Amino acid sequence: MSPIPQPLIVLAILLALAPALPGIAARTTALLTGRRGPPVLQLYRDLARLMRKGAVFSTTTSWVFRAAPAVVLASTVLAALLVPLDGRAPVAGFAGDLIAFAALLALGRFALVLAGLDTGSSFEGMGASRELAVSLFAEPALLAAFVTLALATGHLSLAGLLGAPLAGAWGHAAASIAMVGVCLFVVLLAEASRGPVDDPATHLELTMIHEVTILDHSGPDLGVLLYAGALRFALFAALVLTVIIPRARLDPAAAAAILVVGLAGIAVLVGIVESVMARLRLVHIPQLLVGAAALAALGGMLLLR
Repeated sequence: MSPIPQPLIVLAILLALAPALPGIAARTTALLTGRRGPPVLQLYRDLARLMRKGAVFSTTTSWVFRAAPAVVLASTVLAALLVPLDGRAPVAGFAGDLIAFAALLALGRFALVLAGLDTGSSFEGMGASRELAVSLFAEPALLAAFVTLALATGHLSLAGLLGAPLAGAWGHAAASIAMVGVCLFVVLLAEASRGPVDDPATHLELTMIHEVTILDHSGPDLGVLLYAGALRFALFAALVLTVIIPRARLDPAAAAAILVVGLAGIAVLVGIVESVMARLRLVHIPQLLVGAAALAALGGMLLLR
């Protein structure tokens, strides 16, 4: 029997580890603010409990609401297939797949927003509009980071942007790549609905963004959405890690070990940011994301001198 390809092994590690990252971030925040906090593995327990429950659907909802969790999870997993998580090669890739990566993530958010609007609730409609407002600024920042990486590596696929060519680009474009890493970390905070962009622990109407959009989901559907959110967190954390620590020249086992340790470290860093920064007002979130996009664009301009 032929051995399992390395990209599939690393993808399985990411899928298994994803629910632990929100727990690590929350526990870090709690410890730094003088609280005990939830267990690191709390999300695993919540997912197991939700999968044993039944789902409740409002009479005003249609098939759009019921299909949204599957679309959100499927689009996130497909996006993960395009990323070289081991620093070498993705499970699947092609020239220009960076556009497909951004489009798949946008598709998941679009399905979630439609589900929120499908409930007919003004509360969830408010959350849906906020989700779209955040994505309006987060997606250009992500694409600006990819463009700068393309200028640094000379490639138009994620395998080139985040694989062996990136390791060679650090020698002549270290400052630009570091700027991209900072930009992607800010995008991570927005895409994973973490502070200071969002507060995953809040239940206040005036401050909720992502949580209010999934408020009417229950049972296994809610579990799928929670897992998809954790996987989105892990996927963007993997992007940040791969940009900052290229692993194309390392042993496959060492590359996988660095992925596990690095994801946990980024989750800790997210927890530190949440503990030292208050949640931003909604009108200031676009400024943060525009600043991240400008930083990545500046890195690209340095390469064009």
